[in-house]
Amino acid sequence: MLSLHSCAHLSTTDKKAMSAPTSPSHPFHLSPHHTTTTTTNLRRILRWKGVRPLPLFICVTLGLILRFAVPRPRAVTHNAWSLLAIFIATVAGLILSPLPVGAWAFVCLTLTVVTKTLTFAAAFSAFTNEVIWLIVVSFFFSRGFVKTGLGDRIAMFFVRWLGKSTLGLSYGLVLGELAISPGMPSSTARAGGIFLPIIKSLASGAESRPKDPSSRKLGAYLIQSQNQCNNSTSAFFLTAAAQNLLCIKLAESLGVKIPNQWVTWLKVSCLPALISVLATPVIVYKIYPPEIKTTPDAPAMAKRKLEQMGPIKRDEWVMIGTLLLTVALWVAG
Repeated sequence: MLSLHSCAHLSTTDKKAMSAPTSPSHPFHLSPHHTTTTTTNLRRILRWKGVRPLPLFICVTLGLILRFAVPRPRAVTHNAWSLLAIFIATVAGLILSPLPVGAWAFVCLTLTVVTKTLTFAAAFSAFTNEVIWLIVVSFFFSRGFVKTGLGDRIAMFFVRWLGKSTLGLSYGLVLGELAISPGMPSSTARAGGIFLPIIKSLASGAESRPKDPSSRKLGAYLIQSQNQCNNSTSAFFLTAAAQNLLCIKLAESLGVKIPNQWVTWLKVSCLPALISVLATPVIVYKIYPPEIKTTPDAPAMAKRKLEQMGPIKRDEWVMIGTLLLTVALWVAG
């Protein structure tokens, strides 16, 4: 027979057991946290991360309509008409983005081969074009100049050297761009990736803001001068812009053979380009004068920036070596 104390203890224990929540390990129990996690996982599974269906449908439909529903002119071959349809679908995809640009371009390029619209050699012939690879190289070098900070260091060196006046500051920026142009074959990358942030910083220090009357203090002049001189620095060296090599290719297609293209281009272009580089800042200074004529703080700012950068780092030396080697190979042909 159980004592009253034992019965009381048993009763209390049973009540606790009955009132206690079921163990989470029970196969039929779903805690609120577990339910939330399951719902989140289901949403992740159901969330489509591949091609976007609606833009894909629109692009494919446009191509099919042009290929099969629109009458083909008699003078146009079947392959040419198919190529036009694929081209229209490609352009539509670049606008609507059913896939990232690179993936969509490769899919459409593959489609031209699969449908036998183009042969494999014809479809990939552009990959042997020096202009295409020069554009690719320009992206690599642009990223290298920005990532290592070498572009900023070169620009700040010229700002420190010539930046005591607004006109001298403009010359410093232009000469800095000219110095890196042989190994950075993209005028847009040089201007937008390296020199625009520097100009914005200099203008901000002079309280010159864009889209504001204060822009005439300093920023507007520096932007105009750099923009105009960008054309001259691009024409100075053969590899300063991708379109220069395209001009060489067009000349070769007309039967004009140019020996040692890099050196020949430099011999022909250096004088007019140099005159333009030296004259443009002065001309812009007269036509579109800045309100601030002297910039005594610019060299000090450049000096502080260079001190913050410290000595030339290993990555910058690697970038310099790669740049010199690349330019040397271009010069040697």
